Amino acid sequence: PISKGEFQHNLWGIKDEELSGRWDWASLRKDVKKHGVRNSLLVAPMPTASTSQILGNNECFEPYTSNIYTRRVLSGEFIVVNKHLLEDLVNLGLWNEDLKQELMRANGSVQQLDNVPEEIKELYKTAWEMSMKDIIDMSRQRGYFIDQSQSLNLFMEGATMAKLTSMHFYAWKSGLKTGMYYLRTKSAVDAIKFTLDKKKEEKVPEAVAAAATTKVKAAQPAEKPVAVEPLTPGELKEMLAKSRENEDDDCLMCGS
Repeated sequence: PISKGEFQHNLWGIKDEELSGRWDWASLRKDVKKHGVRNSLLVAPMPTASTSQILGNNECFEPYTSNIYTRRVLSGEFIVVNKHLLEDLVNLGLWNEDLKQELMRANGSVQQLDNVPEEIKELYKTAWEMSMKDIIDMSRQRGYFIDQSQSLNLFMEGATMAKLTSMHFYAWKSGLKTGMYYLRTKSAVDAIKFTLDKKKEEKVPEAVAAAATTKVKAAQPAEKPVAVEPLTPGELKEMLAKSRENEDDDCLMCGS
């Protein structure tokens, strides 16, 4: 298509006049038809984990998975805080040792920190706290100018077949070439934080904790035996339908 002057955004059905108007696409199209191009496929954003760490950036176009984490290098380990969040908290006069301890206890999330303003909480949501539909939508907007593809990772807690199917079909309908590169999931058990000051940790009353435990146990459905035989197409469709009926939040992660 590039030999015919069809740019990537044209292949997505976007006309030149629908763009910003900053660039002369018509002249570029004439030059491409006349002289050709060196590379028909050039851009392919990827996670770039090592390069991002060296330059002090977050991985490629991904949202922050945590606002505080440990970086390992040859000389040892050290704590890294989201530099943008740190700057805002310092400017607000909120950053101190106590807040750092609370942030570490919350696994890098600011959503449950009482002394952090709501606008900061909204701005610094981690990848686990964002809608996957928004992540896919942003990937589609980037795709207009990416001629190869992009390594899109999705983040989900409590992944089910219905949720994955919903996200896959939404990504496919959005026109993404790579619907999902990696699926990132979280461990069901949180690691014990031995280095944190336990005196600052808020204690939950025993009565409240017992009531919450009872409620969770009551809400858990009875386990069903897992079929050992391979599923037929009909049985697979039936299982998907039941999964959607039994789970109220099947599509909440992607919002579709």
